Amino acid sequence: MRRDSVPYTLLVATVLCVVCSVLVASAAVGLRSRQEFNKQLDQKKNVLLAAELYKEGENTPSEIDDIFAEKIEAVLVDLETGEPINSESDEINVANYNQRDAVRDPEMSVLVEPPTALGGIKRRAKYAFAYEVKDDQEKLDQVVLPVVGKGLWSTLYGFISIDADGNTVRGITFYEHGETPGLGGEIENPLWTDIWSGKHLYSDGDEEHVELHVVKGSVPADDPDAEYKVDGLSGATLTSNGVTELVQYWLGPEGFGPFLDNLTAQTGE
Repeated sequence: MRRDSVPYTLLVATVLCVVCSVLVASAAVGLRSRQEFNKQLDQKKNVLLAAELYKEGENTPSEIDDIFAEKIEAVLVDLETGEPINSESDEINVANYNQRDAVRDPEMSVLVEPPTALGGIKRRAKYAFAYEVKDDQEKLDQVVLPVVGKGLWSTLYGFISIDADGNTVRGITFYEHGETPGLGGEIENPLWTDIWSGKHLYSDGDEEHVELHVVKGSVPADDPDAEYKVDGLSGATLTSNGVTELVQYWLGPEGFGPFLDNLTAQTGE
């Protein structure tokens, strides 16, 4: 077969396509376990970030695993009742539960109420993991909760840590989003997330309504309600509004509110 013939050209192209496809498929399969490991490690890291038990660049992957295993207990929660799901439950496989997959399953999710609460997100999972953090005496110190909502351009995924009193924010982190760098993307900036520490969720014992919200501009130092307000993100009003919506939803009665009520009843905080 002549090298400059059409059949030869087609043969070479076909062989190259087949070889490249095999290499790409083999790489994807071979790296799948590694990708899953990195995904789980990143989630653990962000739980620890929200709990202020980790700082970027200061811990190796094995140290992250050790800290997580020592300090964190993952509990799957029924959001309607606030009660934990038994690990041997016949209704759900706790060990393999994936909250994002559950959202796409009508049997494992419910409609978001009211429909505008999360900026257009229509459904939420019936169950969600909560990460309880114990102190050196094995007493509950704080709980880290996953939150999700809508920003300007993307879905925001993060974790917020609440003190054992069920009312005080210990930390917050966002680990996945597509907001504009330098504007809405500042939700990742430690200078902004640090502002959340010490803020309060509820005012005057009203646990049916989350008072905490992101304002437009800065919170005046002499504002009597400063404990319920967080500085806004400059030039990113819609992202700021999205953060307010997700915090008020997930810490309210439709989200982890019943779980926090049960938690404080048990701890006596």
